[in-house]
Amino acid sequence: MTQTREVSPALLARVLGGRLGREARPARDLVWDSRAVEPGAAFVALPGARAHGETYAEDALARGAAVVIGPRARDRGLQVDDPYRALLRLGRWLRSGFPGVVAGVSGSVGKTSTKEALARALDWPATEGNLNTPPALARFFWHLEPDRPGAVVELGIDRPGEMDELLELTAPDLGVLTAVAPVHLEGLGRLENVAREKLKLLEASPLRLAHVELRRWELPEGTRTFGFDDAADFAGEALELGCAGTRFRYAGRTLRLGVLGRGAALAALAALAAAELLGRDVREAAERLETLKPTPGRLEPLRVGSTLWLNDSYNASPRALEAALEVLARCPGPRGVVLGTMRELGSEAERWHLEAAERVMAAADRALFVGEFAAAMAAGRPGATAVTNVEEALDLLPGWARGLSSVLVKGSRALALERLLEVVGA
Repeated sequence: MTQTREVSPALLARVLGGRLGREARPARDLVWDSRAVEPGAAFVALPGARAHGETYAEDALARGAAVVIGPRARDRGLQVDDPYRALLRLGRWLRSGFPGVVAGVSGSVGKTSTKEALARALDWPATEGNLNTPPALARFFWHLEPDRPGAVVELGIDRPGEMDELLELTAPDLGVLTAVAPVHLEGLGRLENVAREKLKLLEASPLRLAHVELRRWELPEGTRTFGFDDAADFAGEALELGCAGTRFRYAGRTLRLGVLGRGAALAALAALAAAELLGRDVREAAERLETLKPTPGRLEPLRVGSTLWLNDSYNASPRALEAALEVLARCPGPRGVVLGTMRELGSEAERWHLEAAERVMAAADRALFVGEFAAAMAAGRPGATAVTNVEEALDLLPGWARGLSSVLVKGSRALALERLLEVVGA
């Protein structure tokens, strides 16, 4: 994704409509944060939870923005009634100019790992990290080289209707759905609502691929399934989850992965299934997958002295915790778990956390619970300690971890539990 596309002000105005200022310049990039503006970028003044992008338009211009796309008229601007809808329209126009195959990946858990696995297996460009919102996707298509055979995009949602917007923008040829689990319940309410929104990806895609467990949700006709289950259309076999790597068999070949956990294995299996579904060379796809490295913050091993730390601090949900504990169980004991608050679980968040505490204490010799539910999670459980924040955890960590051979660190991104690993590795 290295193309430098230049779009003239007249073409932007034709695509988006609105009033074009006389000093608008050709744009070579698309940004929505004024701090990211470099000379020649188009700045979209989007509405935000705390402030409207218009507040930062002058800062964007001072930094060299070629044009400001926003609700106000200005000399170096393109005035539009609704900047967010304009962004979607721009993203869709950019997507329509890409002739290759677009694979869209979504799911409650595992979508980033699956996106990375597809990109590696197919040798296609993909969105970076977890950049899965309309602005990030529009920018991805702005810079996407048109001669690439395909691209992989991640689609993330946390409210009703957002999947419709993402599908309007990306128009995927292949939809890959990893899981439906209790995530983003604050915005989506119930698990059934999560399923309804996620399944829209499959309904909108000509080629459809889903984890075999999703059959309970009445998958759209023509959906092919993957999983470590004989009932799957693309079935993996002989799955071995180790503390140092993962292996399984597919199509008569044993894959040896340098990434950990059932989620990583499912991501690789989904990538192989996608390659086969698209008529690509599965052998070459498997060889590429074996070069995958752990993604920072996702079951990333860190050896410090005699202790193995598993950094799974990027995000957390009940389903993801279960998968991480499955790996920890295969690591040397005694074992410990640092578990921070799992965000966006809605009105039943405390129940989910108490159930998580039960799972943790069944798998570990020692636990350090961090956050608003920590006291309730630790109450009455021998070996469990509760702290309210990361600062308290930092103070306790050296003594708490003494004598442990393996420690899992997991929690939602907002808690920044990776700070614990920075201290450990210092």
